[in-house]
Amino acid sequence: MNYLYLYSEWVWPNSEVGGVCFELGGALTACCCCLIWKAIKRCRLVRRRVWVHQILQRRNQLGEFHQLLQELRLDDGRFQRYFRLSRAQFDDLLFRVGERISLQDTNYRHCIPPAERLSICLRYLATGDSYRTIVSSFRVGVSTVCKIVPDVVIATWDCLVDEFMAVPSTDEWRSIAEGFEERWNFPLCCGALDSKHVQIKAPPNTGSQYFNYKGTFSLVLLAVVDARYCFQLIDVGVMGGRDAWMGYYFIRNRITKLIIRPPSICTNVSDQFSNPHPPAIR
Repeated sequence: MNYLYLYSEWVWPNSEVGGVCFELGGALTACCCCLIWKAIKRCRLVRRRVWVHQILQRRNQLGEFHQLLQELRLDDGRFQRYFRLSRAQFDDLLFRVGERISLQDTNYRHCIPPAERLSICLRYLATGDSYRTIVSSFRVGVSTVCKIVPDVVIATWDCLVDEFMAVPSTDEWRSIAEGFEERWNFPLCCGALDSKHVQIKAPPNTGSQYFNYKGTFSLVLLAVVDARYCFQLIDVGVMGGRDAWMGYYFIRNRITKLIIRPPSICTNVSDQFSNPHPPAIR
């Protein structure tokens, strides 16, 4: 047991643990010491060399939001191509979500203003770049971008869903069905549905749940549009391994619950339908 005592004195010098001698023998004791030592190394805090990197400290002087974007606001076309939004649309969106995404200044640092947070999120969505690219352009930390993008996306959805993606009412379903009959000669049709596999990196410990028939990992995006290709319902999040049918049945059941009396949706259907069929999703 002397070798164990010496090992513990070497690993934990000048500490109470150094005087502990486990009453175990042989290899089992040595394994326990190694596991404890590795656990202590994992829990040991690594001190930062700097609190904020020098490059990030010059964000207000050289960051993309404070330099390039201020120049782009003078050119409508370039601003449109940069954000996929016009200046008026950007300002309107900022007015709607600004209060939701604004934070409070502290004694340690000033918060990133709502306009800059919205710019980071829109640039990420418009380009599909990695977080690392956004970090270098806007001179913010990686963890900051990882927090900003989901927060702004959720706030945007919550603020706009009731106005732009509200569930159609009975009268609106009737108008959609009439549009399909008039424009495409499809009677009793409430919408056109299609799906798309959005390729992703497989989450850990999910096996083949996200593995689709195309040989990639994906999430399924489904959408219902009216006769003029305007979105009416969407469903995102079905695992690619389950294919699009899970989302299809979800949307179909959702529409069925919203329509209490299906035959009353189409009022201008020809008399040849003596027994009207339920509304269809093409």
